[in-house]
Amino acid sequence: MDPEIKHFLPLLIFGNIENLILAAQGVAAHVDPLILALLSFAAVFCWLLIGTFGTKMAMKYARYINFIGGLAIFILGVQSMVTSIPGMLAFFH
Repeated sequence: MDPEIKHFLPLLIFGNIENLILAAQGVAAHVDPLILALLSFAAVFCWLLIGTFGTKMAMKYARYINFIGGLAIFILGVQSMVTSIPGMLAFFH
């Protein structure tokens, strides 16, 4: 593996987890699965282009990019848990 890209490996792993969280939120919100899939593929393709052509430029900002990406993933995870709490509490009553 290219040592320059190795800095972004945690963001790649947690980005995939974020994609799963967003997909679960889409299902919970009763979004049309076909539209959700098309938008997901479009987002992945855009990130592929950005990653392919912007990696060299972004290397000096790797630490900031990882922090901001991790923070966004954390916030989306907390948001998905908070919005599911009422449903979980109703299950136990």
